[in-house]
Amino acid sequence: MKYSSGLTDERMKSRFRVHIGCVQIAINKGEKMDLPLIVKNICEMFESNGCYAYIVGGAVRDDILGLEPKDFDMEVYGVTIPTIINMLEGMDLEVDIVGKSFEVIKVKGQDIDISIPRRDSKVAPGHKGFKVEGDPSMTPREAARRRDFTMNSIAWDPMDCCYVDPFNGIDDLNNRLLKHTSAAFSEDPLRVLRGMQFMARFDLDADPSTIELCSKISMDELSRERVYDEWVKMILKGKVISKGLQFLVDTGWISNFPELEALVDLEQEPEWHPEGDAFIHTSLCMDAYAEHHRVGIEWDDLVVGFAVLCHDLGKATTTKKIDGRIKSTMHEVEGKKPTISFLSRMIESDNQKKSSPLIDAVVPLVLNHMAPTMFYDQKSSNGAIRRLAARVGRIDWLLKVSRSDKMGRGSHEYEPWAEVWLAKMADDINALDSKPKRILMGRHLIDRGYEPGFAFKDILDESYERQLDGEFSDEEGAIEWLKTMEK
Repeated sequence: MKYSSGLTDERMKSRFRVHIGCVQIAINKGEKMDLPLIVKNICEMFESNGCYAYIVGGAVRDDILGLEPKDFDMEVYGVTIPTIINMLEGMDLEVDIVGKSFEVIKVKGQDIDISIPRRDSKVAPGHKGFKVEGDPSMTPREAARRRDFTMNSIAWDPMDCCYVDPFNGIDDLNNRLLKHTSAAFSEDPLRVLRGMQFMARFDLDADPSTIELCSKISMDELSRERVYDEWVKMILKGKVISKGLQFLVDTGWISNFPELEALVDLEQEPEWHPEGDAFIHTSLCMDAYAEHHRVGIEWDDLVVGFAVLCHDLGKATTTKKIDGRIKSTMHEVEGKKPTISFLSRMIESDNQKKSSPLIDAVVPLVLNHMAPTMFYDQKSSNGAIRRLAARVGRIDWLLKVSRSDKMGRGSHEYEPWAEVWLAKMADDINALDSKPKRILMGRHLIDRGYEPGFAFKDILDESYERQLDGEFSDEEGAIEWLKTMEK
């Protein structure tokens, strides 16, 4: 079945060619963009019905960079949303319609979003304070103006096999330049944090005009959830995270994160930190984490990544010059408060308790990030290592934080003896990737005739201490220990 868009193929193509502004045939890569069969079929279906579809956004950007696109956004011109839905259902595809104005169609079971060109009008404060209206008559250049950065404004014409690049995004991408698309950029403050994580993910340099524009934008309208989402993307995907952190400094947005800002220009002892101030050190630690210690398991990477980011926040209040030497005594202990403050600002709502699984996992790593070296120097006992595991949850996480810390010291030579030693010792006693589980439980006490009550906790806590000391390692040993306590 044919669905009329109101324009013939030739009129449609002619109309768009007049307004494209810049079309670059796909000779940069030496080959055309490789699309999944389902995407090709949908594009051909639109073409056969007199519409014109482009692949837009991140899929095009990633393909130019040689990365495999994870999902595909399509922008369809000269047709309305209801007609698009009818076309897709005619292909036996199921769809979901999302957005307040029903502006995006999701193809069920596929990583495909389909929309028509849209106009955004700022009508209220906040990241969501936009009125979005579809306009099938817009030109590709007009539609591309609403995108944040030039590298995200490139489209791929699947029928003519060429790029539609009205804002020279390909050149900027090839030059690793982050540049805003238009003055409309400043209407959405989230775009500054998107710039932060793009800088880190794609190893970019920011155009001076973009830095200047970002410096005039306030973060006040953003919800903490949206702020957290952009930090998560940088922690999980950033390759040169130091670029993202420096972007915050250059734009002045570091002031929105005062715990990190306090590290800027904070001197460190050159003998141990030839790389420079505490902020530079933290940035290099994050690069080391991204290159060497991110494993692709989201929760593990988030905990370790945020712990590396926060591990030296305590230096802001402890750094002093004593006898000509710069020292930050007990900075790991003092790091607890700013770590909670930094994370709570992003992941807690005002009516929630000041705790979360992420905070509960990160803080012990900050408090103990120097433990691997101390334990190695003292050749600590198995009992001490078990207690360390009980405190931090997972010693393997702690070792990644410690390694990142030591690798973030510029030219300072690093030998991982402490981490290798502690990893082996912890592994030998089954305490490397989990905290020791209690062997003696309340049910054991009940089986021996104990009445449930306050005394339970004291007995169980004492038994756990004896377990950590190695007095017993299985249920039978725990029961024997309990019998001796009864005598």
